[in-house]
Amino acid sequence: MGFLAGKRILVLGVASKLSIASGIAAAMHREGAELAFTFQNEKLKGRVIGFAEGWDSELVYPCDVTDDNQISDLFSELGKSWDGLDGIVHCLAYAPNTELGGNYVDVTTREGFLTAHEISSYSFVALAQQGRKLMQGRNGSLLTLSYLGAMRSLPHYNVMGLAKASLEANVRYMAADLGPEGTRVNAISAGPIRTLAASGIKSFRKMLEHNAKQTPLRRNVTIDEVGNSAAFLCSDLASGISGEILYVDGGFNTTAMGSLNDLENE
Repeated sequence: MGFLAGKRILVLGVASKLSIASGIAAAMHREGAELAFTFQNEKLKGRVIGFAEGWDSELVYPCDVTDDNQISDLFSELGKSWDGLDGIVHCLAYAPNTELGGNYVDVTTREGFLTAHEISSYSFVALAQQGRKLMQGRNGSLLTLSYLGAMRSLPHYNVMGLAKASLEANVRYMAADLGPEGTRVNAISAGPIRTLAASGIKSFRKMLEHNAKQTPLRRNVTIDEVGNSAAFLCSDLASGISGEILYVDGGFNTTAMGSLNDLENE
């Protein structure tokens, strides 16, 4: 029996087998959780249903997080199958491609800035608001995904870095407000992984190569490693952890100039 046996968890953001959300869902399924999923539009519906079936789930719902009515309907429909909810995993982030390349000051627009923050940050608290009733009395967990660009400037990450900084602040404020109800709120700041979403960032392959050289483990992390950490944070094993940003990046965030050998070989 896995350490998530008996837990019911909603996962938003599964889009491909290479996505971090897929790694999280696989780990949670392995540990015994019952899972539910969402899709943004009809184009993605069949794909998400196929993934859900692979994780023994028939619970798949439409939800475009820019529409408050769809968020409300999501939890109304979910409540018809589940009388309670133990976790929400928010794997959603978006900024227009035109904002993710070049000089931040040059390329950032009002529309792109607002879009990035609405989808990448605001949607997390919007989901918490609507899912709150189902989560009451369950000692549940809310989890989202961040990146080091929330804390440091990174080439081409641009407005998404600001949106992730907002998301990390969101984690802390939500943790403070929901803690008295027994609900924990955390984020994972994963290292760069070759996903469909990351492909929109200019020069991403070069960033991966540089990251691997700078990381203490001398490699990049995988969606399975992020998934294992997410499963832990949403389990009772992490019952004392809330308001935290857990780095799953092979230690990259702890380094400044890499190793002495790297410097001497340049």
